[in-house]
Amino acid sequence: MNLTKVVLLAAFSGLGGIVIGYFFHQLVTLRRKSSAELKIKQLLLDAKTKAQNAVEEATKKAETILEEAKREEKTALFQVRKLEEKALQKEENLEKRREDIEKGNQEIKEKIEFLKKKKAELAETEEQKRLELEKVASLTETEAKEELFKSLEKKYEQDILGHIQKLEMMGREELEKRGKDILVSAIQRLASSTASEVTTSSVSLPSDDIKGKIIGKEGRNIRALEQAAGVEIIVDDTPGSIVVSSFDPVRRHIAKIAIENLILDGRIQPARIEETVDKAKMEVEKLIKQKGEMAAYETGVIDIDPRLMTVLGRLYFRTSYGQNVLQHSIEVAHIAGMLASELGADVNVAKKAGLLHDIGKAMDHEIQGTHVDIGRRILQKFNSDEKIIKAMQSHHEEYPYETIESVIVQAADAVSGARPGARRDTLENYLKRLEDLEKIANSFEGVEKSYAIQAGREIRIFVTPDKISDLEAKKIAREIADRIEQELKYPGEIKVHVIRESRIIEYAR
Repeated sequence: MNLTKVVLLAAFSGLGGIVIGYFFHQLVTLRRKSSAELKIKQLLLDAKTKAQNAVEEATKKAETILEEAKREEKTALFQVRKLEEKALQKEENLEKRREDIEKGNQEIKEKIEFLKKKKAELAETEEQKRLELEKVASLTETEAKEELFKSLEKKYEQDILGHIQKLEMMGREELEKRGKDILVSAIQRLASSTASEVTTSSVSLPSDDIKGKIIGKEGRNIRALEQAAGVEIIVDDTPGSIVVSSFDPVRRHIAKIAIENLILDGRIQPARIEETVDKAKMEVEKLIKQKGEMAAYETGVIDIDPRLMTVLGRLYFRTSYGQNVLQHSIEVAHIAGMLASELGADVNVAKKAGLLHDIGKAMDHEIQGTHVDIGRRILQKFNSDEKIIKAMQSHHEEYPYETIESVIVQAADAVSGARPGARRDTLENYLKRLEDLEKIANSFEGVEKSYAIQAGREIRIFVTPDKISDLEAKKIAREIADRIEQELKYPGEIKVHVIRESRIIEYAR
């Protein structure tokens, strides 16, 4: 019984606690709800306040922007009005200037018409005066000019000749300077093409497969060949050949022989290359010595130092204007010997000087100076006779003619070099040039006779002294030179030599 009461009492107590807890929970909930509503109302009130403030600020900014826009509009309108006023002012000024220009053009046209009229009147007056003068003098204007010029030339002939000579001297200096400029320009433009012609030799190959062997692995063979021979080997896409390049013709020939022998042998390797190049050098040295001995034997010059004979043989590999220099030297020796024999000069000196006159060309690519100076030094080094040196040093007129043999050697050199066919010329062109030179000279009035000499490098013209004065002879020389320049094609220059001489012959009976 007591337990039941206790249980009931506990149940009622728990139920009462639940009811009390529920009421407390509702009370807390109502309080929180009231606080949240208050916060919401407060937030709404703050938001309304902020919105009202923002609207007020935006309204103020809008009013400010509107006022600034109105001020800018007023300023722009003011500037536009000012520009319109300037444009109108410029238009008025342009219109005024156009009217002034039109007025000026009209005045100029009127002046031009006035000047034309005056010019025509002046020309008519001058024509009338000229006709009256011609009628009085019985001469036309052209005839009067010719008479005046003739009288002035006759009166002041010496002064005119002196003035012409002075102008020629000044012109010669200017022409020399101009000639040097042209020569330097030509050297600059043609140096590359000329160098490729005179410093290279071509070696034919049986097949293009040989090129790979010549080059070798990583270029060892071609480097060994270039180093041993002292040349440059050019292997390009040209089929069936390679190019050997060097300023020294002897080295080029050695390299060419070595390459040809290596191709025939088939064993192209650095050790074999050095051996082959050495053999080629020996062959070429032997050939040079043989060529020098043959030249001396052919010309009959036997008292030459063997070392000098070797230098002479090197000329076999030199050319000048397409003419082999060694063959040219042999020709000069023969011609000089014949001339010396006819003139009673020293034949041996003339022959030897003729044979050695171009000896400097064998070394001119190695030693600085002209081939004449180099030749003099070579002959002095080998203790040659002073007569030989004097005879050979003047063949290009760089040194004065000290002996008769020096003149003979110079003449023989000119004859050999100017021989038709010797230097890339043909007999037909040679004879045609001589004929055209004489034909041009003979076409001038007062020319008695003319002769083309020095293989067409000079023409001598004889004029009639009774018909041609000294001044007219000067004019004829200039006119003939101009005609030659315009009508003929020739290498170098042609000297026009007009000769006017008076011969008076009397007989004593």
